[in-house]
Amino acid sequence: MPLNQYKYIAVEGVIGAGKTTLAEMLAKTLGTSLLLEEFEQNPFLEEFYNDPERFAFQTQIFFLLSRFKQQQELQQPDLFRQRIVTDYIFEKDRVFATLNLSDKEIKLYDGIARLMEKQIVRPDLVIYLQSSTAHLMENIQKRGRAYEKNMRSEYIAALNELYNQFFFHYTRAPLLIIRTDQLDFQHDAKDYQDILVEMNHHSGGTRYYIPQKG
Repeated sequence: MPLNQYKYIAVEGVIGAGKTTLAEMLAKTLGTSLLLEEFEQNPFLEEFYNDPERFAFQTQIFFLLSRFKQQQELQQPDLFRQRIVTDYIFEKDRVFATLNLSDKEIKLYDGIARLMEKQIVRPDLVIYLQSSTAHLMENIQKRGRAYEKNMRSEYIAALNELYNQFFFHYTRAPLLIIRTDQLDFQHDAKDYQDILVEMNHHSGGTRYYIPQKG
């Protein structure tokens, strides 16, 4: 599909994959509106990273409600007519819930989430930035966010596996999977242009882009 035909593009990836950076670049290149996940406004996030078992449910429900509110705004007439790029899909919340919540908590969460998911607008294209755990941890350490200083590689590895499983079975929208370990689309213009080419050539279903360098 030609790039100017995409009305709603969503960029996804595990923590540290670069999804917000790519979303910002795409919005600037394509001249679209930009909707970013408001994760830093979650008052439970830092406590969750320090004590996951105690703060998982509060953290997850806050994210669910916040993301739902944002997605509802997409259906307002003034936004619905615009082209837009986001740095998440609503369903990603379920991936985190699966990893972070107990069996009893996930049952309660699931009942709420399923009602919300019926009201969500589907993207015209989802871009999944697939990375190795080592690459993700390197990016997390480089950006030096205070609340991520205690991030464990075991947690990122488990989350990475769940993301890969989720997108292996994802069929709700056209999907472009990009392997990013050898890409530096933020600083290398050619890497970024190659992503635009892959988006332009996407014609539905799932498309894989695994760059070969060296």
